[in-house]
Amino acid sequence: MKTPLSVTFLGTGTSQGIPVIGSDHPVCKSTDAKDKRLRVSVLLEWSEYKVVIDCGPDFRQQMLRQQCKRLDAILLTHEHSDHTAGLDDIRPFYFRQGAISFYAHKRVFEALHQRFAYIFATENKYPGAPSITEVEVSKESSFELFGKTITPVEAMHADLPVLGFRIDNFVYLTDVKTISDTELEKLNNLEVLVINALREESHQSHLNLEEALEIAKRIGAKTTYFTHISHLLGFHAEVEERLPENVHLAYDTLTITL
Repeated sequence: MKTPLSVTFLGTGTSQGIPVIGSDHPVCKSTDAKDKRLRVSVLLEWSEYKVVIDCGPDFRQQMLRQQCKRLDAILLTHEHSDHTAGLDDIRPFYFRQGAISFYAHKRVFEALHQRFAYIFATENKYPGAPSITEVEVSKESSFELFGKTITPVEAMHADLPVLGFRIDNFVYLTDVKTISDTELEKLNNLEVLVINALREESHQSHLNLEEALEIAKRIGAKTTYFTHISHLLGFHAEVEERLPENVHLAYDTLTITL
């Protein structure tokens, strides 16, 4: 019997979040809590373990909101700021636990070494800087993490390869524009699919709503949740009413258990 997996959506917004700074768009002025979206991330919990996918600029706020006192690992989909800018905020976990293990593609670590050089310094390192343990992963092979098998799934974010992750019958994919047939074969027999749906209008590097619905239908998960949502998609309640019965908009703090 598999250990139950709990998934909490820490953030479901696009790179600017919702509300967008200075915007007068009606969705940005909405009083519905489900229309307020931090940058995309999820918290995975099984047994006593806590694992986060992506640590964007809202990471500190998300950890405080969840009252998260321990973090066992972080998986990174890719190197863009809305997915990695919160790296320094692992410090409270580091001070209590020691180095945190990060799982990412080699290219992502190379980018982080440039942007957070003080964290990766090997000489005269600033004493308050955190340390991480780098674990390189790729689409070529699965890996074990605290008793669960994690299968990386590659998708294309325009011309940039990004990784999603399959854990049991759950898959998390974000910043997707296309997925190859080979990688789609990794997505059979899913209970829950999470994938991005930016807006109604086409976008060069993200699935729009129509494209997301098409790929969700092709994958055929029992339930699909859309994330990485822009204010341009519309009000949560109105969009939700238009979706198929087994497809939903995710929202911040939503928790599902598999």
